[in-house]
Amino acid sequence: MQLFYTPDIDAASSTYFLNEEESKHCVKVLRLQPGDEIELIDGRGNFYTAAIADAHPKRTQLRIVSIEKDFHKRNHYLHIAIAPTKNIERLEWFLEKATEIGIDEISLIICQRSERKEAKVERLNKIITAAIKQSIKAWHPVLNEPVALNKLISTRFDGQKFIAHCEPDDKFTLKEELKPFGKYLILIGPEGDFTPKEIGEALNNDFKALTLGESRLRTETAALEACFEVNFLNRV
Repeated sequence: MQLFYTPDIDAASSTYFLNEEESKHCVKVLRLQPGDEIELIDGRGNFYTAAIADAHPKRTQLRIVSIEKDFHKRNHYLHIAIAPTKNIERLEWFLEKATEIGIDEISLIICQRSERKEAKVERLNKIITAAIKQSIKAWHPVLNEPVALNKLISTRFDGQKFIAHCEPDDKFTLKEELKPFGKYLILIGPEGDFTPKEIGEALNNDFKALTLGESRLRTETAALEACFEVNFLNRV
């Protein structure tokens, strides 16, 4: 399967032109010819089958053969807010794997103990795009710009809200608290964990304290564990 990400495609159109970069890959690298079929995803849930009409190396013209809407639409909505890791490659790893497993939205949160307070969202989005192509997903997760934790905590969210932390407080597991087929927001802190004050603010804003097991996990591992558990608990 030759899969291309085409976020600007119009689902109502019968033709589409690949941009110069994708045209070059299609014609020069893959050596596809007129009549060959490829697949397209737009990041909005549409999966297209298209045939090459004109194999131009700078502006390949396609004829849309069929569209499958809501391709592999998931039965829940998962938003993970994670503090960017000091080693950016660990965050990149999380984004890649979480996209492959299934996630809808990611927020980068700046906490009191954050060792990294900025991230290049454009580069990170490219990693997400590569992951949806690799895992054949038609939905592109939303990646938000870095935001202060207290601002995100106070933002309205219509769903279940959790904060995973390492303090010795009473905590719940996702298996105990998760309501299937819902919307979820999970906070994952920096390497030094959330401060007691940050935890208190989250709890005062209707977040529930969450445990992800007895092991002390790295930030990106904890986030991926939460992603896996939510997807597993929503399997039908």
